[in-house]
Amino acid sequence: MSTLQIHTIESAPEESKSQLEASVKSFGMLPNLHGALAEAPGLLQAYKMLHELFQKSSFNADELTVVWQTINVEHACHYCVPAHTGISHMMKVDPALTEALRNRNAMPNAKLQALQDTTLSIVRNRGHISESEIEAFYAVGYQQRQLLEIILGISQKVISNYTNHIAKTPVDAAFEKFVWEK
Repeated sequence: MSTLQIHTIESAPEESKSQLEASVKSFGMLPNLHGALAEAPGLLQAYKMLHELFQKSSFNADELTVVWQTINVEHACHYCVPAHTGISHMMKVDPALTEALRNRNAMPNAKLQALQDTTLSIVRNRGHISESEIEAFYAVGYQQRQLLEIILGISQKVISNYTNHIAKTPVDAAFEKFVWEK
């Protein structure tokens, strides 16, 4: 049983209604995650803002997917792994990359592998990353900006992954074909 209500526009707190209406306008549906976040209007707003900011980061579609899915899989998020699988298809990311991420397989090139390794290290070590790991990240062409942008992606995913764990958020119908289990 879910411990959190998955709100509709009608049941949501007044402060969340316009944000949920914007979600429906953007996605053509109300994502269950947004319905769960709606109970805390500031959290819903923060999540949506972080999502927008991360999409505008210096990462391309493949790199965004590596960061998102690396975190989702590490956090074993039953909702976000399928959602970001569907999103990666919409972003024209190679399905082989998405499957490698879902299955914890090696990345197709050294640059994406360094991005995944660095993201995992930051998540697993709560931001304590060694100089040698940072040097390896920079050696493949990334810079300080991208190192910090990983933290932006982690911030977004902590909100969604942790909320989904607590809410037991049902996977949206649009992403059910991508269901994933750890």
